[in-house]
Amino acid sequence: MVATHRITAGTAIAAVCAASLAGCSTGTDAGQGVPGPPKVKPAAPAPQNVVRLIGDGSTAYTGAQPHLPRPERLKPGQKPPQFVVFSWDGAGEDSQKLFSHFRAVSKANNATMTYFLSGVYMLPNHKRDLYRPPQHSPGRSDIGFNDEEGIADTVKQLRLAWLEGNEIGTHFNGHFCGSDGGVGEWSVEEWKDEITQAKKFVKSWKTNAGMAKTTPLPFDYDKELIGARTPCLEGQKNFVKAARDLGFRYDSSGVNTQLWPTKKEGLWDLSLQLVPFPGHSYEQLTMDYNFMVNQSGTDTQGDPAKHDFWGDQMRDGLLKGFHRAYDGNRAPLIIGNHFESWNGGTYMRAVEDVVEAVCNKPDVRCVSFRQLADWLDAQDPATLKKLRTLGVGEAPKEGWASFLSGRPAPAPKGVPGRRR
Repeated sequence: MVATHRITAGTAIAAVCAASLAGCSTGTDAGQGVPGPPKVKPAAPAPQNVVRLIGDGSTAYTGAQPHLPRPERLKPGQKPPQFVVFSWDGAGEDSQKLFSHFRAVSKANNATMTYFLSGVYMLPNHKRDLYRPPQHSPGRSDIGFNDEEGIADTVKQLRLAWLEGNEIGTHFNGHFCGSDGGVGEWSVEEWKDEITQAKKFVKSWKTNAGMAKTTPLPFDYDKELIGARTPCLEGQKNFVKAARDLGFRYDSSGVNTQLWPTKKEGLWDLSLQLVPFPGHSYEQLTMDYNFMVNQSGTDTQGDPAKHDFWGDQMRDGLLKGFHRAYDGNRAPLIIGNHFESWNGGTYMRAVEDVVEAVCNKPDVRCVSFRQLADWLDAQDPATLKKLRTLGVGEAPKEGWASFLSGRPAPAPKGVPGRRR
């Protein structure tokens, strides 16, 4: 992944604003210059934003993440919101500028997303030997490494994405699939080593890329990182065991139907889902790559005359899955993507169309996996168990008010939604 553009002065100014977390406003107060009533002194001064560098300053503690909604328990008889999660595997900014584009799409449509960062995108090619992949020689990666320009651009997008309320997860490092040392063959301990290295590259990009004066990422990655999706959806069994031991809260590496989530090995199983595939009798996984494989095979630039049709097919399939849940059991819809221009970028268009079509509907919340996990953790387990009795697309026959009319158990102390 090689970027072909450089940071501008405007970018540097934006970075300083982001680092301070105080905001850079050019607006003025209404009635400026006109005498008004005396200002009332606040009862206590507002706390000052604190930036505490971590390690070499690649990351920093800057306080609680902005723009995270407070999860609340469902009230008796309340219909659940329709959650939709858009997520991106191997997130990084290159010359296509798809990361920055979808940040803008999110902001314009009241959405937040999850960006699964590949750790090697924070490691320059000339330092590739620092990566010691399990069952492979040092410096090996099936998706390459980055250069200083690409790292700088990716850091900028990660910083802004987090400040806007999005989540930064991990897609690990070398993206090894298949039977020749692929992730499906890794042990629990090898997964732990891979996760440790992914964190290390995020926490030391300044040193590795020689960017000591660049603004840090505004989060502690050891605390920020709570979930992932494995390469090619392989190796889930041992990864989940490793992730549980390391304090992760969810995994999105499997294949599910559109039912309410449950936990697996102590982690929320927020895997990709099967939705209708227009024109076919079988269902399709909610990921751009899988639509492509079932349309043009492994040819990433198939017949140009079919590009529009293929994009429409993905868009319509995702929308059918959305409406099946929205009008049915309200199970969260989980969608996965890549920042790629396969088949002329038709899948990027399809995803953008879906964001615009669903994220502004009543009762819809387009959120990150972190926000969905927070909401699930805040619910009465008995309520979630009852929601899981609804089949795919099945709305309660007696209506939501009756279906969830039972009084939920009181929330444990400290859980959002608990009454004082």
